[in-house]
Amino acid sequence: MVQNVKKISENRFRESFGRHYEDFHIGEIYEHRPGRTITKTDNTWFTLLTMNTHPMHFDDEYAKASEFGKCIVCSPLTVALMVGMSVTDVSQKAIANLGWDDIKLTHPLFEDDTLTAESEVLDKRESKSRPGAGIVTVKTTGFNQHGTVVCSFVRKMLIAKQGHSVEDKVNY
Repeated sequence: MVQNVKKISENRFRESFGRHYEDFHIGEIYEHRPGRTITKTDNTWFTLLTMNTHPMHFDDEYAKASEFGKCIVCSPLTVALMVGMSVTDVSQKAIANLGWDDIKLTHPLFEDDTLTAESEVLDKRESKSRPGAGIVTVKTTGFNQHGTVVCSFVRKMLIAKQGHSVEDKVNY
């Protein structure tokens, strides 16, 4: 997570998070912390809010009869948490998310597991249509508390260049 401090006036500063386009370098890996321990309540609420009716996510008795023997975390929750964890490092200054590709769910995540994530910068290029921005591609990988990879995806974002982010333009 990149944190800068901008001087507003004498003895007054404002914190700023995230990276501008220029701050990304191919091959760098950003570890996203803190991690997040997923509770039964998190899993049940997310599953029901998204109208996912699969009982593997909220019915303990049903899940006991499965190969896992217990409820598994709803996979879109895993992806959403990993995206959220990565915001301050990779998309705090994004103008837009351009898409997620190659989402892989390689190992189940269970209630009471702790999820951490990291993102590797795969590519970056200047935007052809927006001179104040560039396109950054990262691969984000999620791990459980044992270091087992549970999920990965590739994400493309349109990132503001220095002096062109919304944060650079507002004075609130």
